[in-house]
Amino acid sequence: MAYDYKTGTIINPSAPFGSLEQKQPYIDNGVAIVSKDCYMSADFMQQESEVLWPNTWLLAGVKSDIANLGEFFTFDIGNESIIVSHTEKGIKAFYNVCSHRGNRLERCDRGRKKTFRCPFHSWTFKNTGELISITDKDTFRPEVIAHNPGLEEVACDELAGIIFINMSDSPAPLIESIGLPSGYLEAYNIDKMKVVRHVQVEWDANWKVGVEAFYESYHLHSVHPETRPVMGDLNVQYDLYPNGASRMIVPLGQPSPRLDDQTTVNEGLKYMLEDAGVDSNNFTGTAIDVRSAIQQSKRKRADALGVDYSKLEDGQLSDSWATGVFPNVQIGCHPEGVFIMRFLPHETDPERFYYDTMTLIAPILDDKTKAPAWMGIPEGTDLTGGIRPPSEKYSLGEDANLGIVLSQDADLLTQVQKGMRSKGFKGQLWGEQEQRLRHFHTELTRRMGHSA
Repeated sequence: MAYDYKTGTIINPSAPFGSLEQKQPYIDNGVAIVSKDCYMSADFMQQESEVLWPNTWLLAGVKSDIANLGEFFTFDIGNESIIVSHTEKGIKAFYNVCSHRGNRLERCDRGRKKTFRCPFHSWTFKNTGELISITDKDTFRPEVIAHNPGLEEVACDELAGIIFINMSDSPAPLIESIGLPSGYLEAYNIDKMKVVRHVQVEWDANWKVGVEAFYESYHLHSVHPETRPVMGDLNVQYDLYPNGASRMIVPLGQPSPRLDDQTTVNEGLKYMLEDAGVDSNNFTGTAIDVRSAIQQSKRKRADALGVDYSKLEDGQLSDSWATGVFPNVQIGCHPEGVFIMRFLPHETDPERFYYDTMTLIAPILDDKTKAPAWMGIPEGTDLTGGIRPPSEKYSLGEDANLGIVLSQDADLLTQVQKGMRSKGFKGQLWGEQEQRLRHFHTELTRRMGHSA
């Protein structure tokens, strides 16, 4: 039977209408070739800094990082820096800049303060934004400080334990802008998860090249062949939502359809069974039965682990719901934890970006419990969530110990960026396994105000 691109793959044909697992109606974003200029043009990068980033809800961080009064973190995007703080008036966000001479107030990633003191001239501000004191105030003419200038506030909102900021003067509400169905992210209880690793590494490609690589599974068979025994890379459900949001449901616990052997329970599948609490030595099913066995085992042991899977479909207990939030976020959603990946633009170079990933773990894991193998967490990582680990930052070319799959991606993206510069490359040619990329660029065009 020929592939029907309008139907695509449906993970669960029996998914009830309105369920989070339900296949979304096909959205036709056309077949135009997208110009390669937006990946390397300094002018386009400048337009993004003026139009896209200041007028879009951006994922700044997670609420668990500022759970206590006075805690704050900083979020940098291009040449802007934002302080997000837990104040007596709730979660607030401000430009990380002193209103006196423009000096950066905070240079650290996070901390706990009720006041921010400028290291240049010691002007001091409450974490709610009010200016508290001006050093040698009597030496200023009253007209200069008549308005008692405090910190410039930035719109800030929270959804499912994730904090977003928007630098627009009058942004549309986050809940209307994000594009995902109500309850989608909330079902994973991300608000109860804790960061156990946070890595930011510089890669030599445009940020959109990074987004695109993680928005499709088409490359898995070639770039990540080690995933074939345990990932159904051709059995992927792609769904497109409003405002550039999208997702792909990647079935785990089944061999790739590209493999001839669809019966043998290979070593990778055995490992996943054990991770889910199934004795692989006594498992009598075939490879086709593994995914279902993982789901059933997790349901059975939920009470013993003290977790609530009531809001999750069976498929969510086994599969990766790789969820994109426009413009620069992918969240790998799993019941045991989530990966929050941000693709952050470089300050000056359109052909570099920062791959920023936070790994959050559900509270069912303690220091005696192994994290699921697919999370790729380095040996010895504290999984209790008791202490928020420092952010790890790596320059271009440094080894960030992200594991074999992400190392493969880093090498690949370098070559993609170089290749696009060739006279022989005219622009992107996307198939239906890459429909999330076309959906992303359709929204990018709309936001940037360009004609399609």
